[in-house]
Amino acid sequence: MSSGPRTNDDGSITVRSRLTIPADEIELRVTTSGGPGGQHANRSLTRVVASFRVEDSTTLSDADKHRVVDSLGTVVRSSASRFRSQGQNRSAALTQLAEKLAVALAPRTPRRATKPTKSAKVRRVDDKKARGRLKVQRRRPDDE
Repeated sequence: MSSGPRTNDDGSITVRSRLTIPADEIELRVTTSGGPGGQHANRSLTRVVASFRVEDSTTLSDADKHRVVDSLGTVVRSSASRFRSQGQNRSAALTQLAEKLAVALAPRTPRRATKPTKSAKVRRVDDKKARGRLKVQRRRPDDE
């Protein structure tokens, strides 16, 4: 079994294999997809928008909620309209939502402070000196 985000048969999504967000916390809305396609695109409710309200979630811990709100906002949305079938678009929207949440919940690696190497410092000073010599050459000659 993969540890990536996935959608379940009951409409819930599993994120990072340890967290399952139930279907009742995900709001699904269907609309017309629009764009080219004639009457089918204009009349069929095939576009699916999946919304997840982070602060109303009972499955996320406070730390996870804070992490998701910082990166994605209080409401996480994803929509899919590339398929002609509402069922396929529902699955695609839920998968996209799960992927967004997985990225937001991934632990951040702390930045390690680094120092420039000795050769980098020498190179920087040499470049500064060369630039200074170039500017000196561009000056007008003194009339002495």
